[in-house]
Amino acid sequence: MVAVENFWGSIAAQLGGDRVHVTSVVASPAADPHDYEPTAADARALAGAQLVIVNGIGYDPWAPKLLAANPVGGRLVLTVGDVVGIKAGGNPHRWYAPADVQQVVAAIVADYKRLDAKDARYFDTRRTAFETRGLAAYKAEIATIRRTYAGVAVGASESIFAPLAQALGLELLTPPSFLKAISEGAEPTARDVSTIDRQIARRQIKVWVLNSQNSTPDVQRLTDEARGKGIPVTTITETLTPAAASFESWQVRQLRALRAALAKATGR
Repeated sequence: MVAVENFWGSIAAQLGGDRVHVTSVVASPAADPHDYEPTAADARALAGAQLVIVNGIGYDPWAPKLLAANPVGGRLVLTVGDVVGIKAGGNPHRWYAPADVQQVVAAIVADYKRLDAKDARYFDTRRTAFETRGLAAYKAEIATIRRTYAGVAVGASESIFAPLAQALGLELLTPPSFLKAISEGAEPTARDVSTIDRQIARRQIKVWVLNSQNSTPDVQRLTDEARGKGIPVTTITETLTPAAASFESWQVRQLRALRAALAKATGR
């Protein structure tokens, strides 16, 4: 199977075990997946897959085009946006929404069982192990942050953090229109930038969350301002960092860094 992005590929590989060979297309921590340009090798990989995981929601629009150009009978395409019920125009960063991750896990296993019914019990066992052991530290960090820091005001450089902020119970003060503009490569409004400047200057936000894979001049300036005001800055990325990391180890590391920043800011 082929996962367009490696965060879904990591999950798919763990669920598939030795019954599935997983290839991820977008895997470099140095790249912004929004701007990815597919290669001929990518097209061949998609054409040869029995199962393809596409994020959808406008995040990887090139992937459905390549699939349509190379129709294959019996191939399954799992589109995350369809699984979790988010349409085009919504926030595409569903791997930062813990409840959506659980839905995708179930959908991947269901597709594996459709393609390989004789190994259905094996895939169910892999799913149980992943959810109970693989994701244990991930779930524990989420619960700890929500229990300790719910309601704390934070800022973020783009919309990737919004689903996680909601799951953690944090109050994300950054204007949604700014978050969306940066995520989509558009110019934020002067009004939104001024609002964030004021939030930082008055220390209305306790922590600033930076997506290091999408740092524009505006974002870099605001990040520098936050540091200058003594506001802790913590970093997240769009894809696995390092590229060989598992989904859960990557997320746990980022969650622990966020928890440390919140502790520094609040004294809790």
